[in-house]
Amino acid sequence: MNEQILSSAEIARRERIARKAKKRAQMEALKVDPNAERIPYKVLLYYKYVPIADPKAWSNNHLKWCKENNVKGRILVSNLGINGTCAGPAELMEKYKEHLWADPLFKDMVFKESDGDQFTFTKLYVRVKDELVTLRVEGITVENGGQHIPPEEFDRMIENDPDVVLVDMRNKYEWDIGRFENAIPLEMKSFRELPEAVDKIEHLKGKKILAYCTGGVRCETGTAYLKARGFKDVYQLEGGIHTYGLKSPDKHWEGKMFVFDRRVSMPINKEKDQIISVCKHCDTKTDIYVNCSNKKCNQLFICCENCGEKMKYTCGQVCYEVQSNLEVEDLSPLLQKQYQSQRINSGLSVNM
Repeated sequence: MNEQILSSAEIARRERIARKAKKRAQMEALKVDPNAERIPYKVLLYYKYVPIADPKAWSNNHLKWCKENNVKGRILVSNLGINGTCAGPAELMEKYKEHLWADPLFKDMVFKESDGDQFTFTKLYVRVKDELVTLRVEGITVENGGQHIPPEEFDRMIENDPDVVLVDMRNKYEWDIGRFENAIPLEMKSFRELPEAVDKIEHLKGKKILAYCTGGVRCETGTAYLKARGFKDVYQLEGGIHTYGLKSPDKHWEGKMFVFDRRVSMPINKEKDQIISVCKHCDTKTDIYVNCSNKKCNQLFICCENCGEKMKYTCGQVCYEVQSNLEVEDLSPLLQKQYQSQRINSGLSVNM
């Protein structure tokens, strides 16, 4: 649109967007200072399907304990169980594990650990949900899910069994920066799209389906759904990519693992450092994600630093036009936060 013929209302709207974007960038920079000294934190990833009689009461008690102990993270509670990820100093995370293990429901909870810092989570959410993984399909129970396969058996199957087909249960933006060799993506924007995605792999019903996801929880529901759809021979990678990274990090994995916190991604490989994704604007190899600076869009996309500055951190021409009256300096705090922090995170790893 030509700036000379913009209405006064449109000019005012764009100015409001610019002011909000500037304020948001400044606030983000205050939350996560890219120049601040990193304090080593441990990050816990866990889930367990177990009946909880009163999830609201359990959630309230857990929220109170977490607040009292300054635990940060995102924890979902359901009458089906819990699914969470949280972060804190190593001693606090040990205390958190002991706290959950003391509950008879979670005495055998398995925790996956990785490295983070004080910015991994800056808030705490403990919320009650109908499902631990949102699918919204009636009658799907994890008791009917695929057989759990440990990483060693996973390698053996994909190396030696020609009938095995690897299926990635994650979203497309997770797939884009890292995946297993020869895996099939379901091209989903969210897990709720699984029914439509499975329509496209109906022809694989005669194969052995070996599914994987980040930590295992989506495969519990996903493989149960596959079996409900008539897939007979269904398996799932036990502990997901996270656990695989501890056992066979350099064997069949390519790229990085997407994570749902401020780290955004983590390396799985120990010896090889691969970048398999490219900038949306110029095809330069990069694996750094940013959110479109047009707040009404906010799309997550892969973008190199040069294009980030050139395109004012927008995902395309339409959003660039909206942000065209922004000075680059207005978004530089956001640029620093997203690019610099992800470069720092490239040295983090999964661990026991």
